[in-house]
Amino acid sequence: MDFNSKAVLNNGVGLPWLGFGTFRLEAGVECRNAVLWALEAGYRLVDTAMLYGNELDVGLSVKECGIPREEIFVTTKLWTTDFGFDKTTKACSASLKKLGLDYVDLYLIHWPEGVLRSESWKALEKLYEDGRCKAIGVSNYAIRHLEELLEFADIIPAVNQVEFNPYLYQKELLDYCRKHGIQLEAYRSLLKGLKMEDERLVGIASHYKKTPAQILIRWALQHEVIAIPKSKSRERILENAGVFDFSISQRDMKALDSFNENFRTGWNPDNIP
Repeated sequence: MDFNSKAVLNNGVGLPWLGFGTFRLEAGVECRNAVLWALEAGYRLVDTAMLYGNELDVGLSVKECGIPREEIFVTTKLWTTDFGFDKTTKACSASLKKLGLDYVDLYLIHWPEGVLRSESWKALEKLYEDGRCKAIGVSNYAIRHLEELLEFADIIPAVNQVEFNPYLYQKELLDYCRKHGIQLEAYRSLLKGLKMEDERLVGIASHYKKTPAQILIRWALQHEVIAIPKSKSRERILENAGVFDFSISQRDMKALDSFNENFRTGWNPDNIP
């Protein structure tokens, strides 16, 4: 696995193993600079969402970077306020307009809330068939939400993007997604920096002469989970990319797996019926 290698989704589309997240990057200069720095550093997956309010800046960076569009994988997401077949179609058009793109590489239902999520999925299937999305998927879906979707879906989600790290090791969800051909993608890989001083994590990082952040990202990759760490610091963006020149041993992977404490830094989708 290296910076250029990709996971192959269930429809044959290639998704880079390491990407750049933009959650809470301020619209404007902060977001544009961070995305440009990430693209310069070799990242080819950029993840945004309507909710983040920075689709315009992501699109401008993709245009300005000088890298061919087909080499950059852009993800955006549908928020719950736009659920319903017609509203979903309009929301996708609005996102494409802000991004300045003819298509998005991956379009996700951001959150499994509300009875209209099934209608939204049918809209995503139509958008996929029309070529406006190269792949479609979901985010924050627990197993029971996926089971509900698979009962009526004509297209199996290509991706499920969830909070995932050693302190929230959702092994049962990972196994379920693998069984059904759904690629798991991790956000909050770095836990908002909240566990970087854990002596156990620091000890493993020291052994590999890597930072705790690099260990957390590498752990996800070795579980064959896409990682999309975010930073507004050019130095950290470069640091987070330095995860392809080493491997974590099986013994240390097991140790990291044992860190699980169901620790969430954000909303818990398990509470959504």
